[in-house]
Amino acid sequence: EVQLEESGGGLVQPGGSLRLSCAASGFTFSSFTMGWVRQAPGKELEWVSRISGLGFNTYYADSVKGRFTISRDNAKNMLFLQLNSLKTEDTAIYYCAKAKGAALDGRGQGTQVTVSS
Repeated sequence: EVQLEESGGGLVQPGGSLRLSCAASGFTFSSFTMGWVRQAPGKELEWVSRISGLGFNTYYADSVKGRFTISRDNAKNMLFLQLNSLKTEDTAIYYCAKAKGAALDGRGQGTQVTVSS
């Protein structure tokens, strides 16, 4: 059974930073592209970032390029997202996601990120 458990969300002021973590289990982690999706209030789910199985290829939404960094530790089955220079519009529930190509193939319960002064 695929399990994805996020941690690291919270309340931060604009311009601040957070680091999200995701612990994965139940599948061969290094064989899959992983990523983060988010859903802001009243908006659709959107891909924030993805990283290929061995970490050689990454994708970032235009809205987060240069501010967010995705990484993974295949030895520990962990996925990370470093969020810097946070903006109020980054406020959302962030979900760790297993990808199938560019499509979503499963996600965790989510962690709330709130950017507010």
